[in-house]
Amino acid sequence: MSVLAAIAVLALLIVVHELGHFLAARLQGIHVNRFSIGFGPILWKYQGPQTEYALRAIPLGGFVGFPDDDPDSKFAENDPDLLSNRPILDRAIVISAGVIANLLFAYLVFVTQFASVGVPQSFVPQPGVLVPQVISDSSPAAEAGIKSGDIILAVNGNSLQNDEDTVKDLIAVIQNSPGEPVDLTLRRLNRELEVTVVPEAGPDGKALIGVQLQPNGTIDYRRANNPIEVFTLAAAEFQNMLVRTVQGFAMLITNFSEMAGQVGGPVKIVEQGAGLAQNNALSLFPFTAIISINLAIINILPLPALDGGQLAFLLVEAVRGRPLPTRIQENVMQTGLFLLLGLGIFLIVRDTTQLDVFQQLMQ
Repeated sequence: MSVLAAIAVLALLIVVHELGHFLAARLQGIHVNRFSIGFGPILWKYQGPQTEYALRAIPLGGFVGFPDDDPDSKFAENDPDLLSNRPILDRAIVISAGVIANLLFAYLVFVTQFASVGVPQSFVPQPGVLVPQVISDSSPAAEAGIKSGDIILAVNGNSLQNDEDTVKDLIAVIQNSPGEPVDLTLRRLNRELEVTVVPEAGPDGKALIGVQLQPNGTIDYRRANNPIEVFTLAAAEFQNMLVRTVQGFAMLITNFSEMAGQVGGPVKIVEQGAGLAQNNALSLFPFTAIISINLAIINILPLPALDGGQLAFLLVEAVRGRPLPTRIQENVMQTGLFLLLGLGIFLIVRDTTQLDVFQQLMQ
């Protein structure tokens, strides 16, 4: 069920993104002839009065289609309600609406969390240390088989308690063991595992295994005092997560060689979401929000086949006073789409081969 929940979250966020484009166009009276989730062959479709709605085979995103590019379009080339005939601002609103929809949705996720679950009041510690994220697939932790969502119960045979120094104690053992095996007892889902990890010395001489660590436990919640508290707390949480995500992308761009291992595709996202949801279903709220924010930031990057790439074309058009030749735009977008699909397939294959089920089959 946790895997299905994570898949549902990813599918929902794609729908939200494409719905942003769709509504921004329709509310401005712009013709839309296709609304598709996924790419490639059509698995299911419904023809509405104006738009064809479809579910396609390759679940790497989606698209909103416009009759401007349809040779069989029933609309005249000079129709003022074709997207290409609209002013630059109208087109920019349509193109950026997907990003705005994902950001707004992330904020509403926090609003829903604080309104329905409540406001965090106190933390109830439990034995062990939670691993919310394995930072890189090439890290010592990943090579040892540690996964996001694991709970470290013991280190070198010594049980980890639930006091405030537990995380510090575990970090101290790791930092003081460069190149030396460290035995860990993990709880993953409903079973215990024994793994051995060999920490690597970092730039400062302290050993690292490449994970984030945080106290294990549950949070007690209280009802919000009023709606203003809900919206205020949601805004603060959204801002904090947005800033940290942007900083993460900045680190990826400026230090790509070391951070590239953190890039994950749909399979990795589902695996991490399932692990978190299995340990605490409430973690689906922040998981949904952070994936929605990541989807927004990725799409706003000025890369071909992404929303940011199309906005870059509009910027060039605004500066030149006329758009780039259609052939140039099509060649750039098709190349970008090919590379994007190639990257997506590569990430799916790589992440699938690292799943526990696949590793067991290969043994």
